Amino acid sequence: MPYFDAASAAPLHPVAHQALLASLDEGWADPARLYREGRRARLLLDAAREAAAEAVGCRADELVFTPSGTHAVHTAIAGVLAARRRVGRRLVRSAVEHSSVLHSADAHVAGGGSAQEVPVSSYGAVDVADFVRAVETEGTALACLQSANHEVGTLQPVEEVAHACREAGVPLLVDAAQSLGWGEVRGPWSVLTASAHKWGGPAGVGLLAVRKGVRFAAPGAVDEREAGRSPGFVNLPAVVAAAASLRAVRTEADAEAARLRALVERIRAGVREGVPDVEVVGDPVRRLPHVVTFSCLYVDGESLLHALDAEGFSVSSGSSCTSSTLTPSHVLRAMGVLSEGNVRVSLPRGAAEEDVERFLRVLPEAVAGVRGALGAPGEASGGAAAGPGSLVVDALGRRCPIPVIELAKVIGDVPVGGTVTVLADDAAARLDIPAWCGMRGQEYVGETARGRYVVRRTQ
Repeated sequence: MPYFDAASAAPLHPVAHQALLASLDEGWADPARLYREGRRARLLLDAAREAAAEAVGCRADELVFTPSGTHAVHTAIAGVLAARRRVGRRLVRSAVEHSSVLHSADAHVAGGGSAQEVPVSSYGAVDVADFVRAVETEGTALACLQSANHEVGTLQPVEEVAHACREAGVPLLVDAAQSLGWGEVRGPWSVLTASAHKWGGPAGVGLLAVRKGVRFAAPGAVDEREAGRSPGFVNLPAVVAAAASLRAVRTEADAEAARLRALVERIRAGVREGVPDVEVVGDPVRRLPHVVTFSCLYVDGESLLHALDAEGFSVSSGSSCTSSTLTPSHVLRAMGVLSEGNVRVSLPRGAAEEDVERFLRVLPEAVAGVRGALGAPGEASGGAAAGPGSLVVDALGRRCPIPVIELAKVIGDVPVGGTVTVLADDAAARLDIPAWCGMRGQEYVGETARGRYVVRRTQ
């Protein structure tokens, strides 16, 4: 069964598997002890730290291991903000950061601080000038910018932002979880976090690098381990496996990136050719080599994921219909793109071309099946209508993509210049109705009242 969700968790790299088994025998002792077994464990830990630091591009004494990437992010944000409290209590972040950054920002605001969200383009990237203006605002203690987006793969202008942050005297935290396996993060960043299971290491290992000279006060209770920044006994076998696999994937990165990029290009083209009413999202050029995300009009994301799973394909989605929160992905929302029927394909290392081709053969039928089950319309009518000048569609209490489907069914019943008002309380409608208008060449008038969306027929 092809696994196409490496951006969530990459399959364990063979080197990680070998290192994990070997270090279970050799690395079980406390590396802080002076006896033989402790010294052996210390050598393994030091070697792992050196290897990880080399891959990150920092000094070994600037890097610590944490229980997860999320833990690293939370520790990093809290530690820098606490140390720079006299400078100010203002946090700047992009609108598409990982949820761990958003949760930390929310906690900071709840504790009396402030946070500014910098918007992104429809491709999901920040504008450097916009981000720098936010950073230069008085009282800014920390800026956060991911190296690459987790959902759509868009690369951020980290190097340019890092130089600007240094000029402004504001430390920059980079969440490098998605990109670190493909290469070093360039630029004078101040703090960096990453997660081993994103590059093929074992779950439960995060990296936290804090450059010398960056003020940092570890939050909560501390101990003598990991420079006082990540208390508790380190999971040494997992750490050794994480570092070994990071070194291995870096060795393979250039060749594998070129191979996967070609497969992703094939998916991007094949999806557009094979599936009507689809929007491929994210930057087509400045992106991770293995990620492609697209949204299908008139499709329930959860049903589509089940249909693809039945065909043997494991993919993920940012649609609200696949989420317990009932709200669309904050990334898709910030980009202002279609959220319904969203699919993220993230190819693991070694993904086979024949699996990609079979996916492109299966996808159109899967989408058509979901659309048929939902009663989605066919080709939009282009004829003149003799009906009323305005209609109201009541889609209250109905989830994506039903409000858009109902809109599409009746838009041909009003004359050109007439309007359709859609009543919808699904948060996804705020994204999907304007997106439908753009795809269909109709005019989105706006949300005239909460949950009341007006569309004017223009053709």
